[in-house]
Amino acid sequence: MALLTRTSPAPARRTRTALRPPDVEADLARVEQTMRSVVGIAAEAPAGALAREHLASGGKRLRARLALSVGGALGAPPERAVPWAAACELLHNATLVHDDIQDGDRTRRGHRTVWAEHGVAQAINAGDLLLIAPYLALDRIPAGDGLRWRLARIVAARSAEVAAGQSGELALGGAVRVTMEEYRAAVGGKTGALFQLPVEGAAILAGRPEAEAASLGGAFREIGFLYQMQDDVLDLYGDKGRGATGSDIREGKISALVVEHLTLHPADRTWLGRLLALPREETPDADVQRAMLRFRVEGALDNVLARIRATNDRILADPVLAIHPGIHALAAELAGRVLRPIEHLLPAAAAAAGNGRTAGVGTRTGTAG
Repeated sequence: MALLTRTSPAPARRTRTALRPPDVEADLARVEQTMRSVVGIAAEAPAGALAREHLASGGKRLRARLALSVGGALGAPPERAVPWAAACELLHNATLVHDDIQDGDRTRRGHRTVWAEHGVAQAINAGDLLLIAPYLALDRIPAGDGLRWRLARIVAARSAEVAAGQSGELALGGAVRVTMEEYRAAVGGKTGALFQLPVEGAAILAGRPEAEAASLGGAFREIGFLYQMQDDVLDLYGDKGRGATGSDIREGKISALVVEHLTLHPADRTWLGRLLALPREETPDADVQRAMLRFRVEGALDNVLARIRATNDRILADPVLAIHPGIHALAAELAGRVLRPIEHLLPAAAAAAGNGRTAGVGTRTGTAG
């Protein structure tokens, strides 16, 4: 059964799950130590201090957990998996530092962002250091240069996809004729590559052929799309720890909710386009609340939640994962973790789907009143 079909909240206390085998927490502590040590190469410079400050702000460490868990399931030695997990997490955090600058977000994980606290110029330096740090972490893997080069190559390839995806997402800004396919293409590299990377590298460390490693990693890529849609919903109907509701609207982001609303109500392009085009600091709270209400009552939220349910089901039915039951369990657990912040909305989405309000259903063309 897909995780999204449950109708009661998860219990407060959980039994041991696939993403938390007995040694993962201990290995995570080693990952944290490795990350601090790697960026410590620039300890005498502000960039090193700021990179450490950002890492200390916390985070779920999903990509590190994924690298460790897949490595363990496939038999990769922990002494290899730990530096690899650190490399994946360092790359992810580099993207966050740069993303906060581009989006103008002043809060992340309940703390002031690097640029908001120390200025844009030094934040760029800290992000650049974190972007290079994964390659320093790879040098700590006890293996031959050939294996480390294979890992470096996929880090570079996925990093390029992330950069392309981020630029594609920014290019959507201000556009009001974006299809869901265009949205998916823009966010796919930005998010999907960072879920593919830990699995792909862990499989290589476990001695699997590159084709098999790429296939397993690709099966987790869809979780990136799931994550981005969840993140878009959470921004308006949850708490992302960024200090204000509706940051995506304030920064003019074309989210899944915006795409769905304008698909249902194309006559709203002028109203919503003007709202998204306003400078962040000039966006009225009342207009953000109005957009939230309209997305909720006029179909966009229901449609995005229906897409989330369908994407989750598609992940769990992936034939590549069916060949590896242990990895399938990891994918299911990771998808559950990704969706946990919005699970209070999902039973309502299932009920709406039962009443015929699913993605692609309903083409009303109401205007902003």
